[in-house]
Amino acid sequence: MLIQDGTGAMLRRGAAAAAVGVLLCAVAPAWADDVRGGQRPVIKTLELNQAWRISKGGGVTVAVLDSGVDPDHRDLVGSVRVGRDFTEGANPPGVAPSRLHGTYMASLIAGHGHGDGGNLGIIGVAPEADVLSVRVILEDEEPGFREFNSAERFEDVVAQGIRYAVDEGADVINMSISKELATREERAAIRYAISKGVVLVAAAGNDGDRKIDSDFAPYSYPAAFPGVVSVGATDRSLRRATFSNWNSSVLVAAPGVDIMGAGPGDEYWVGKGTSQATALVSGVAALIKAKYPGMSPPLVARALTVSATDRPPGGYDTGTGFGVVNAARALSEAGKLAGYTETATGDQAQDPAQPLAGGQTGPIKVIVRDERRVTVYAAIAAAAAVGAFASLGVIFILVRRVRRAYGSQDA
Repeated sequence: MLIQDGTGAMLRRGAAAAAVGVLLCAVAPAWADDVRGGQRPVIKTLELNQAWRISKGGGVTVAVLDSGVDPDHRDLVGSVRVGRDFTEGANPPGVAPSRLHGTYMASLIAGHGHGDGGNLGIIGVAPEADVLSVRVILEDEEPGFREFNSAERFEDVVAQGIRYAVDEGADVINMSISKELATREERAAIRYAISKGVVLVAAAGNDGDRKIDSDFAPYSYPAAFPGVVSVGATDRSLRRATFSNWNSSVLVAAPGVDIMGAGPGDEYWVGKGTSQATALVSGVAALIKAKYPGMSPPLVARALTVSATDRPPGGYDTGTGFGVVNAARALSEAGKLAGYTETATGDQAQDPAQPLAGGQTGPIKVIVRDERRVTVYAAIAAAAAVGAFASLGVIFILVRRVRRAYGSQDA
């Protein structure tokens, strides 16, 4: 089992360097006074000032399945509930979790800033949302990292974390994490979450430079599961970041380069990765769920895709999906979709816990049979067949005539 922290990047703090999983790129410390200014490009791209006139995420809980969240950071204090630690036993006794990556992601989703009017520090996409911290990964500088990634008892921690988050009342689940192999337990957990109306958002991964052929970069799970909003990262020009995975699982993209975020102990960091992009999209999903709490996950996903900006030529590509998420436009589109449902029941509903193959669907039932069209198409087919046979007959006669002519000359 290989579980990584959805960003594939290196962390830098002063002169020291530390790797946080294989997915978190170039992260460096920042001063508190510089943070809000550093967030301006993201706020502008997502049109958050316009979106906040409609929704700030109040009443919504976003579960952050990650390395743990610091509940005492001044930009998150009062908004974080610490849930279960599914990695318990991997680290030696008495070793406290680092919680850098999880705190970073939580701040991008629900940071509320601090100081007079909350004008200092990190402001998240959904600043009034609550965070449920569910620890399902270790950061790779933790002493139990190797044990966690190799011991069979930790194989299903992501699936367990998803189910736990759903049962604890999460409306959105952020998974800035990545693993190479899918499991049946995770597939079933995702089905369970969707059946309960929970929106799942996950990182597409940061192996975009490691192509396995000329057509796409590797798939990443849980992002590649059907029903999960798979997020790619864009650079400053809102084009696919070179590290961001590109394949047909990518649904949307968000800024993923030079992203300001909070770290444990009231620190601030700037970095890049699909993890950051995923957290931003989870924040937009939280804004939608706050305004339209009964909206189903497929409709939330549709609001995100239809409203996306910087759409690629043709409307979709494997690098940025349907385009870059825009919070204000997504809320507007969600308003148009609010009166609809997308729920299949009975035998027509495919069980996401099972593969499509295996004879589950049975014979196709014809609902409407247009006899007139059937007759017309049959007549056209018959005429085409007659024409084809006639053409063959003409060719046959011509060939015989040519042969006879040559036979007469030889005589």
